Amino acid sequence: MTYLRRSKAYAWPNDAHLALSIVVNVEEGAEANIEDGDKYPEPVDEMGIALKRPMRNYSNESNYRYGINRGAPRVMRLLEEHGITATFTACALALERAPELAQEIVRQGHEVTSHGYRWGHQFNMDEDAERAYIRKAADSIEKTTGTRPAGWLSRYLTTGNTRRLLIEEGFKYHMDDLSDDAPYWDHHEGKPIVVVPYQIDNNDMKLWTAPAYTPDQWLKYAIDNFEWSLREGAHEVNMMSIGLHLRVIGRPGRIWALEKFLEHVKKRSMEANGPWIATRKAIAEHFAGCVGFGMKA
Repeated sequence: MTYLRRSKAYAWPNDAHLALSIVVNVEEGAEANIEDGDKYPEPVDEMGIALKRPMRNYSNESNYRYGINRGAPRVMRLLEEHGITATFTACALALERAPELAQEIVRQGHEVTSHGYRWGHQFNMDEDAERAYIRKAADSIEKTTGTRPAGWLSRYLTTGNTRRLLIEEGFKYHMDDLSDDAPYWDHHEGKPIVVVPYQIDNNDMKLWTAPAYTPDQWLKYAIDNFEWSLREGAHEVNMMSIGLHLRVIGRPGRIWALEKFLEHVKKRSMEANGPWIATRKAIAEHFAGCVGFGMKA
């Protein structure tokens, strides 16, 4: 580690000073629900009502359905209008239950990576259960989209087995990491996987969990993060993640903030050394092509 500026070990395509990853989480329809055999209804609720009773929360269920019914079309239209190729971290069951959305994601050429079979807590699973869960998610996404996912993002926490199981199941990259602003290699018994870190500070979920946090604040933070990372990218390898949710950013009072952010980054992408807007798979593949496993980045 060095605290001084240094020569970059590799560069992004076209000598871009930043790799920007737009991540759209598709969880709606895969959240906890008494109807699906869960003990309690989904606790993540914009109104902050976490029921610890075995009863249905019809209000929160409808709030999640909003993400599919109205949020998704707004997000998909914006991505297409701005020519953005995103990574959709999708719960497999959510795509099974929203086939029209799955078809539109494929039509627009986005990457679909795995966010589990359901929006569930795999950290409670033993090794056999977790392996089956990982495999079931990958099989489902491949059936729904025609392509097997290359990457994985868990809900919240992982187990000590997760990354090894992902390697054994043929995954190429893993997102459950907050330790850096650039990819790096990890391995198990000599078998490698690219770790593509995620940034939760740019996540739109703050608009649910912190009611006083406004779209204006989210937009300013995202642009400030973007501009600093792009500036620093002249001498460091940097990437940035923007995490979105259909039921959150897809509201009329919030979607404008995403539009403003996309307009800003697209304008900057036209400039010399502007951002490379890419899927996480493309970022992982570029890194692996520049820094072979065992090489020092």
